[in-house]
Amino acid sequence: MKKKVQAKKTVPVSKGVQSKKTVFIVSAVLLLFVFMLGAFLYKSEKFDKSAKLAEQNQTLLAREYSPTLGPADAKVHLVEFFDPACGTCREFYPLVKDMMKANHDKIRLSLRYAPFHAGSDNVVRILEAARKQGKFWETLEVVLASQPRWAPNHRAEVELLWPQLGNLGLDFERIKRDMYAAEIDSMIAQDLADAKALNVTMTPEFFVNGRPLPDFGYAQLKKLLDVALAKAYP
Repeated sequence: MKKKVQAKKTVPVSKGVQSKKTVFIVSAVLLLFVFMLGAFLYKSEKFDKSAKLAEQNQTLLAREYSPTLGPADAKVHLVEFFDPACGTCREFYPLVKDMMKANHDKIRLSLRYAPFHAGSDNVVRILEAARKQGKFWETLEVVLASQPRWAPNHRAEVELLWPQLGNLGLDFERIKRDMYAAEIDSMIAQDLADAKALNVTMTPEFFVNGRPLPDFGYAQLKKLLDVALAKAYP
């Protein structure tokens, strides 16, 4: 004789349990929404602060007297605080030139002085005196190329620099007079004051359209330039 198999009764879920599940799901969705909104607002606020900081920096970065390379109407402005006796500045100089060459007429470079190494303020004076003779960039090229000869241990020794500049056709007597002009003193003082206000403590230090590097390195500089170029020249 076959046994009767009784079907198990399905116990209905109480309305209280269903209500709790609904509340849990709704709460989870609301929490997720609040988190996403908070993250969006945080990023937005961070971007606004960064944009405001970049705008504030522009007043300290743009000085009419600064040596510049590239078209005045370029939409990307690269500012470098440098020290002629700084070995890393010497290494970055050709890299910066290559980046400018790769983005023809889109980048304007402004140089600002931060002569932190002993004696390098006098090298800055020579560069500015050479500029009065229309030979700033040629002199800078030689100054950086010969840096190991006149800046042993990163200490600038001007008497070792003069022989390196012999083929530039400079009027040395005029340079020795002009390098101590009051306007050059004022320029160096202003650049150092701006460097301090911008928290520049080492060289080279770069700013792209007012924004500083998040941390130092060639890849970081290239990325900041690429982002600025993409935004300025879509």
